[in-house]
Amino acid sequence: MKEIDVFLKTVVEGMKAMAQGIEALAEKLDTIATSGVDEKGKAKPARNARSKPKKSAAKKAAPKKPVTAAETVLKIINRSKKGVSPAILSEKTGFSRKKVHNIIYKLKKEDKIKSIGKGLYLKV
Repeated sequence: MKEIDVFLKTVVEGMKAMAQGIEALAEKLDTIATSGVDEKGKAKPARNARSKPKKSAAKKAAPKKPVTAAETVLKIINRSKKGVSPAILSEKTGFSRKKVHNIIYKLKKEDKIKSIGKGLYLKV
């Protein structure tokens, strides 16, 4: 019983020391937040609330066409060297198996892909 009391007293003392350390850290954080000094001790530049950020000359990007489902599937097939199955295509694109099969049919009719075996498709 005496051993348990000694052990519990040691645990309590350790917890008190940790609590003091946490309180010291909290006080440091409060002073950093209110003083305008960053964690490394460097002064932060003062910001004027009224000043607006400078606008840089924005480049006008060419309008991008939305990527179609067929383009997405064709891109994956083009990257493959050994061929891709519809199961892999539906897994990579998130499309349903039926949608992938319809896209494959369309791409084969347009001679953009070819079948190299049962269920394997490769670019032409």
